[in-house]
Amino acid sequence: MTTANINIRVDSDLKRSAEELFSDLGLNMSTAITMFLRCAVNNDGIPFEVKRKVPNAQTRAAFAEYEKMIKDPKSNKRYESVDEMLKEVLEDE
Repeated sequence: MTTANINIRVDSDLKRSAEELFSDLGLNMSTAITMFLRCAVNNDGIPFEVKRKVPNAQTRAAFAEYEKMIKDPKSNKRYESVDEMLKEVLEDE
């Protein structure tokens, strides 16, 4: 079996994180990429789901609340200190 080189460019932090992960798994980058390619060929496609990251309802609601707060900052409760805020939060429990 002959081998061929593949040259890819990735973010240096991603590369470092992947190398650490693969090392912990007893793999090197070349072996891990070969595993991915074999799995893709065996599955006749990408071996995992590829889709856009869509925020869930709770996250969308938080984004909407944030946008509202930005548009009308005077309508938001303000605190003079963290202690003041914590006191109110703990009273609500």
